[in-house]
Amino acid sequence: MADPQILFVDDDAALLEANVQTLELAGLTVRAFADAQTALGAVTRAFAGVVVSDIRMPGMDGLQLFARLRAIDPEIPVILITGHADVPMAVGALRDGAFDFLSKPFAGDHLVASVNRALAHRALVLDNRALREAAAAPQDSPLIGDSPAMVRLRETIAQVARADIDVLIEGETGTGKELVAAMLHRGSPRAARPFVAVNCAALPETYAEIELFGHAADAVPNGRFARTGRIEASNRGSLFLDDIDGMPLAVQSRLLRVIEEREVLPIGEQRPIPLDLRVIASVKYDLNVLIAEGRFRSDLYFRLNVVRLSIPPLRERRTDVAPLFASFVAEAIAQTGQDGFRITDGVRRHLVEHDWPGNVRELRNFAFSAVLDVADAQNWRDETPSLAERVGRYEEMLVREALGLTGGSVTRAMALLQVPRKTLYDKMQRAGITPGDYRRKG
Repeated sequence: MADPQILFVDDDAALLEANVQTLELAGLTVRAFADAQTALGAVTRAFAGVVVSDIRMPGMDGLQLFARLRAIDPEIPVILITGHADVPMAVGALRDGAFDFLSKPFAGDHLVASVNRALAHRALVLDNRALREAAAAPQDSPLIGDSPAMVRLRETIAQVARADIDVLIEGETGTGKELVAAMLHRGSPRAARPFVAVNCAALPETYAEIELFGHAADAVPNGRFARTGRIEASNRGSLFLDDIDGMPLAVQSRLLRVIEEREVLPIGEQRPIPLDLRVIASVKYDLNVLIAEGRFRSDLYFRLNVVRLSIPPLRERRTDVAPLFASFVAEAIAQTGQDGFRITDGVRRHLVEHDWPGNVRELRNFAFSAVLDVADAQNWRDETPSLAERVGRYEEMLVREALGLTGGSVTRAMALLQVPRKTLYDKMQRAGITPGDYRRKG
């Protein structure tokens, strides 16, 4: 998206220069125009800024410019500048959709405040528009993202999938390692065969061998019948060993034989079962560190590391946050039936500023929370209070403080705050303050 701009249109050169300087001193980017027709040529539907225009100008006046801008995009904010006699006209323009009007003479801070509100409004409009467009766009791959790293990753997955070789996938928690493994399987000649996923980190050590290798009848306690292990179940398909860096050392040595010999020996069996499988493993930690610490077998690592794919964390590909969020919002709406979701300033700020340590999984949870507007989402909701609200909260704090200091005495609080009795009672009523609460505390 282009940087936000303010197009300032005024045929009075002196006023134009003064207002442009005011906005530039506030850190805003301004383009000055002496006539409306020239300014109109600088606006497209993707315009990311605000148009500020005087009403009375030769040729195309401010109201005509406003109408032409609405034809391009009715959601472009337009701030009209009026003389005293034009105020009724400007009020009519407000009814027709103008963002604001300023009556001459106006203070510079009023101009800056109005422009900043308009810029924030325009940013939300464009964000919501982009959200809808991204959600409607067809996705060719379940691995969403147009960052260079993700484009390369998708290309590599397509190449490696066809090669039918073992793959080691690296990535932090929540980056989508199982999705990549599933894509490798679906793109391989084994796509019609089983895809068996095993969460190695979640397997209890005492149960891991039974789960992975299976057993013969009566070979283990309470194992009257033979059981097929997950490894054998993946025969002719793909075996995905998720978080293999969490696998117990004792199990690693038996797994090494499976990978080297392509056969599995269930517990209690005399002869191994030959296998035709592809092994895909994932890790979230640096295996070299685990090897140095004696927590992972180096020979197993070298067997697994035929081809290595790395999934970058979300904080290193921030341009993918918006399309991912749009996709998850669409998914959340489809699942929950909660329609009418719009990005608020708080959601937008969270998307931009958060580092996403939980990666794509955390972003998906956030999208569902935002669509459902659940209570847990209060930290990122649009909480920016207006000036009146901030003043009100400050007054409430002072009144409560005075009542606390005076033990709930309204007379003494009046003296402390130097306000009339009626004013103090009005403020207490608005804030729901009861002096008796402070007397009891005193």
